[in-house]
Amino acid sequence: MSPGVELLSSVLEKCPANRVNTQATRVLVNFYCGKLDDSDTVIPALKGLVPLCKLPTFTSSDAIQTIESIIRHVTMKVQVQSTRYMVFRIVDTLLSRYREDLKKMGTSFLRGYINLAEGEKDPRNLLLAFSIARVLLIEFDVWTLIDDFFNITFCYFPITFKPPPNDPYGITTDDLKDALRKALTATPHFGRLALPLFLEKISIGSPTIKRDSLSAISESFPVYGPVIAREFATQLWNSLKLEIFQPTDDITENAALSTTQALIVCIYSDSTDNENIQGLARDICEECGNILKEPEKSRAKPAIKVIAALIRTSPPITHFALEQSLPLLLKLFLDPAEISTRPATLSALSSILESLRELASKADGRNVEEEQPLEPYKDQLLGVLTVGLKSSNTCVTAIQGLLQWINIPGALTSEELGFVVHSVNEASMTKDAEEDVREAALTLLKSVSLKEPHHIEENTLPLLFASLPDRGPERQATEERAYIWKTLGALEKLCAQPSLFETLVVKLSSKVELLCSITPLQEAPDGRAEERECNAAYAHAMLMTLSNVFSQKLDEKHTDLPKYLNRLIPRLYNLFVYFAYNPEPQLCVATHPHLIDAASRIIVLTMRSLNVEDQTAFVKQLFGLYLEGQFGSILEGHFKIATNYPFAPFKDGAPESQRSLSVLFSAPLLALRTEVKLPVESELAFFRSMLLWSVSSQSSDAQSVSIQKALAAVLNRHVEGLSQFLTSDAHAFWAEHIQSSSIDPSVRTRALEGWLWITKALVVRSHPSALQFADLLFTVFDDPIIGWTAARTLGQIAKASDILSKKYFAVVRILHTQKYVQHVLPRALEGCEWKGPDATQQTPYLIAVASLIKSVPRTLYSGQLTKLMPFLLRGLELDDSDLRSSIIDVINEAASEEAPESKLISEYASSLVSIMLKIVGTSNGQPVGVRLAALRCLGVLPSCVRYDVLHPSKSNVIRQLGKVLDDPKRSVRKEAVTARENWYSYHG
Repeated sequence: MSPGVELLSSVLEKCPANRVNTQATRVLVNFYCGKLDDSDTVIPALKGLVPLCKLPTFTSSDAIQTIESIIRHVTMKVQVQSTRYMVFRIVDTLLSRYREDLKKMGTSFLRGYINLAEGEKDPRNLLLAFSIARVLLIEFDVWTLIDDFFNITFCYFPITFKPPPNDPYGITTDDLKDALRKALTATPHFGRLALPLFLEKISIGSPTIKRDSLSAISESFPVYGPVIAREFATQLWNSLKLEIFQPTDDITENAALSTTQALIVCIYSDSTDNENIQGLARDICEECGNILKEPEKSRAKPAIKVIAALIRTSPPITHFALEQSLPLLLKLFLDPAEISTRPATLSALSSILESLRELASKADGRNVEEEQPLEPYKDQLLGVLTVGLKSSNTCVTAIQGLLQWINIPGALTSEELGFVVHSVNEASMTKDAEEDVREAALTLLKSVSLKEPHHIEENTLPLLFASLPDRGPERQATEERAYIWKTLGALEKLCAQPSLFETLVVKLSSKVELLCSITPLQEAPDGRAEERECNAAYAHAMLMTLSNVFSQKLDEKHTDLPKYLNRLIPRLYNLFVYFAYNPEPQLCVATHPHLIDAASRIIVLTMRSLNVEDQTAFVKQLFGLYLEGQFGSILEGHFKIATNYPFAPFKDGAPESQRSLSVLFSAPLLALRTEVKLPVESELAFFRSMLLWSVSSQSSDAQSVSIQKALAAVLNRHVEGLSQFLTSDAHAFWAEHIQSSSIDPSVRTRALEGWLWITKALVVRSHPSALQFADLLFTVFDDPIIGWTAARTLGQIAKASDILSKKYFAVVRILHTQKYVQHVLPRALEGCEWKGPDATQQTPYLIAVASLIKSVPRTLYSGQLTKLMPFLLRGLELDDSDLRSSIIDVINEAASEEAPESKLISEYASSLVSIMLKIVGTSNGQPVGVRLAALRCLGVLPSCVRYDVLHPSKSNVIRQLGKVLDDPKRSVRKEAVTARENWYSYHG
């Protein structure tokens, strides 16, 4: 009979719901209920009832019959987990569809369910049981059976379940804890039963059990109600107090504070007047107040945490807690006999202000601005914090308190905020101010700048700008230089808001112009050169400050940046073009390449903020200046440039001072939108001429790279208009400037750099020519002059670049890097396996593999690490410190305990130990970065390799690492100590 019932249930499970009518449902219910009393058919019968009770033709009478039969005939304790799970599923379905009918059954249903659920242990079943119990406790009349329900739920508290590895059901400990907690907090009838047991768990439980109990208590108060809470208030506070004043850990302490808040909120939920606060809140405040009379003692910190927790509860309690604590603390601070306790007192005041700030910042927080709880104490509190600013041991704490205060909405008027800014400026904006004071002050001033920037503009910025000298500090003036850098750092942090940034742009650009035009103090050429370097470093720092704020504003999507296309960018071009005509450019500040590079960063960032129309107009002026020598609005500025002087940086014979400005030509092109057309008759002719200029002797390396990056940006966006270059000109360029061995090696190297950027521009947009161009690099691997450079280039092509990303408006296709790696890596590995008479033929391929894995994310090659490992070990012998360091980093990642590839390390462990010891032992020959990577590798090997494999090497490794402890570099010594400790503790 059992197979027949099983077959019927299987058919019913797959049968469409609309194919079973009411009569058939009735028959099936009778049939299945009749089979529940037979141990042979109970399992398939339950299997059939699971889909049957979900059918629309399943009626309320069917539901009653089904639940009664299950209660009467199914003995849960003798059934396996899967059978019990079907019972819970049926009950859950019936409860969701026929709740009112089940209510009519009264206690017979409730007693029956208790018998079914009692003693359940399986996590999957318990999740359902807890959710069913919650519904019954909330919606059914369970008063007469409350003890029974409590017994079948609280017996599981606390949850100690740990999910097994690879659990197919994915049930976590937190899932069970949450479900049980919801059941325990489902009815107020549990209050008197649960709270004593919760308190017992808190007093004798582990930290985890304590936290679970505290969390459950907090959630229970809104359900159990204020009457129960008041009844157990004293007992609860005594237990909570122990966890707060003598905490086992911070997490449990915070949980106890949260529970204290919930308790107070519950007890005083109907209180509206802080004048008549009695009971627990008064007792707590008086107890903590007595402790705070000695704020320097250890118990004062938890006491102020309790006060802060009360402040974050309800308005009456907030006002009452402030009444009980603030006057006491203010009086203590002003007492001449208690001067030694001032730091602790200010710290307590700061904590109170922080609690009010947190209260106001909550998404569902109260309207603190309307309540104004600090109004009665404002003047005295502001005075105390101001006094605290004047002492070195209280200054930081006072600033932190003020920071909390200014972030409380409406707590301070605009005039009071200005007074705070003035006071903080006096305490922090001096040369002898401590670093921690300065950092705290900048955080506060930054917060003010976001609310009322005019206070910063009127009070703080004049002080900062006044501290910037007109000339750069001399080389030996280290203290003055450090103070200037700190000042610029402060300006960078404060001046992101539009009005402040405008002031920053005007002041710093004027400073740079003045610095570039002042008369040198030194007369001797050597002295003038040194003075130029100092002034250039100072000007560079100011331009980089502007650049950093530009970048921050761009990331934050500020809308005021486009206006600086007309307000700042022409001034920069005016400055550098003017001084390009200087008769002694080598001694001129404005011709310094670092200064030009910093200006180019600002120009690129400005271009990124522009729309198509503004970019088009600017590029037209740019091309007019650089290609046609037209002096238009792009050169408007402080300096008057004579229009009869030719400006042609790209013409043969152009002076170096003009050629160096090619960087400012390429900068705007890096951030062009795809819709912007170049203002030239032929894009192909322009592209060809600029590429040839970049590899010629007319340009320096920096100028060459800047132009090549710009050409890459142009090619990426306008590849359709440059199709002829890809099909013919590029191959001619390769043959004439790279492949030909008769060309000067420096030209070939530059041409390879240009090829790199051309190919990279095509790779990111997955252009078909990209892989063809990459394949050409393999053809020159055997070239004795550029073979190794070509191999490095093959890997560098895959490296991500900002200028070829979407934020620079480049055309980027998904998975472009994966496609490139999948194409070139197999060929590079094949070359590594080449077995010819000359083993050096493999070297370029090894370099290519090492360069490639250095340039791409680990996920792109992790699947081939088994094949890569032999080549990586050989790559460690290459004479390239950067590649060696990258290879060791790859090995370290593979050797980490979390990495699935760690097993393959054991096979090469002995070789790795020998190679790494050789690297760390050559203190004079190996760069610090490579030695640090090798030491990290030695340190991680014991964690992933069996002891029997490396046991023979242990003593030698420890001895060799001991020698490294005398290394002159502290970072090397520190890494060696860590590695040696790992080997000392390495046992079988």
